Amino acid sequence: MGRRAFFAGGDLADPRVVDKVFRECKAALGGLDCFVANAGVWPSDEVPLGRMTDARWRSTMSQNLDAVFLTTRAALALMGKGGRVVLVSSTAGQRGEAFHADYAATKGALISMTKSLAIEYAPDITVNCVAPGWVDTEMSATPYAAGGRERIAATIPLQRIPPAEDIAGPILFLVSPLARHVTGEVLNVNGGSVLCG
Repeated sequence: MGRRAFFAGGDLADPRVVDKVFRECKAALGGLDCFVANAGVWPSDEVPLGRMTDARWRSTMSQNLDAVFLTTRAALALMGKGGRVVLVSSTAGQRGEAFHADYAATKGALISMTKSLAIEYAPDITVNCVAPGWVDTEMSATPYAAGGRERIAATIPLQRIPPAEDIAGPILFLVSPLARHVTGEVLNVNGGSVLCG
């Protein structure tokens, strides 16, 4: 099985693109040991659902949910016993997010998908989820502007907005042998901003 990262370019909500990417993946690697679905957009404009356009709703669903469905399905077809899948959700998928119902709905769906797949693919493949809170990425540049970063950090018990590497570490744990008896779980990586038991 391949142990190298495989870059997937293009629109991953397009089944033709996904088919091509995973055919190339199979040719290059032979199969997959693990797969991390980290697709997502967060439209920064605050829009209540009553005024949300069909275009925005469909765009968010396509990029955050359809792409994960298509790529995860393709990845599972290349996995054998001992495979690991991690879906990246969000705190918004657990508590909702006002004026971003489209985003929260997709991330909540990934949590449900995680739990469903964990049962479907046991005992051979584990399926888990990481749910970050705020992360220092370009996607959040708008709310971080004009002092927003400091205001947001003040709402987090650990008082910081983490770099992407702080999310990568827990993902690495979940795809490692250390997590071989963990499946169907949602690992919160949010500095204590959302406490779920």
